[in-house]
Amino acid sequence: SELIKPYLGSKYKVTEVPKSLIFYMSKHSGPVNEIQWCPVLEQSHLLLSASMDRTVKVWDAVDTGCCLKTFSCHSCAVRAARWSSCGRRILSGGFDSMLHLTDVETGKQIFSSKTEFRISALKFHPTESNVFICGGFSPEVKAWDLRTSKVLRVYKAAVQQTLDILFLPEGREFLTSTDAVSRDSADRTIVVWDFQSAAKISNQIFHERYTCPSLSLHPRESVFVAQTNGNYLALFSAQRPYRINKKKRYEGHKVEGFAVGCEFSPDGTLLVTGSSDGKVFFYNYHTSRIIRTLSAHKEACVSATFHPVLPSLLATCDWAGEIKIWQ
Repeated sequence: SELIKPYLGSKYKVTEVPKSLIFYMSKHSGPVNEIQWCPVLEQSHLLLSASMDRTVKVWDAVDTGCCLKTFSCHSCAVRAARWSSCGRRILSGGFDSMLHLTDVETGKQIFSSKTEFRISALKFHPTESNVFICGGFSPEVKAWDLRTSKVLRVYKAAVQQTLDILFLPEGREFLTSTDAVSRDSADRTIVVWDFQSAAKISNQIFHERYTCPSLSLHPRESVFVAQTNGNYLALFSAQRPYRINKKKRYEGHKVEGFAVGCEFSPDGTLLVTGSSDGKVFFYNYHTSRIIRTLSAHKEACVSATFHPVLPSLLATCDWAGEIKIWQ
């Protein structure tokens, strides 16, 4: 994309809060669960979307707003889809319990495997590009190696479902958020794992009685946030013992049982989250105050993600199947 080229060599500028709608993209016929910009910066005009309509789509979300590819390899809702680090492949997992690695150019499946559970979360390892972690409606989370098409390791937790997975920097440890909230205790809601040994490092991080549908790491500081079903974002240290920051709570948006995503802007100054009322909330990371809200969608806005290079470009998606690009 010619729009991206001038930004590639330069340092990321300060993130501005987007004000106007550029593209309205409505080719999905069911809720959009996840969107992700291509991690290869030269190809970051490409946006990936996974939908309940059983498809994964790739869009030119910077220049034209057009749908470039549709992949229909799943027979049920696609809950999770991720770009590979090279940007040439897409890993997807669905409620059909299938994992597929699809070549973006040809549309062919390079790898397919049936799991024992419906898949709701996928993450590639940050430094080992052939390794990913898969979780879903199961007490187990599994690490896979694409080179062998085999499970590398199994991480066993006494839970029913994994909601999200987050690698900590370098990938030696990762977090899972689960729905293991019981009436008498709230431990195990967020579990920290040792990636190599599959040992649990901690399950005593978050003591509120809320599940956490999504997790996000700060790009520059050693902290992460957890979206909670208590309608607030909680901030934690990303280093042992992963303490919660009781002074900062980001509240104002609504979650209400939706898997609402959240993330930091690439410069780390803003925290953006969707909301079940269709709005997008922008919080100042340092003060935890709301800077602005954007009335983005009529239905629940489940994801909002900043472009990795263009300083104020934002993609949002909703429960009606719409994707919008803002600037």
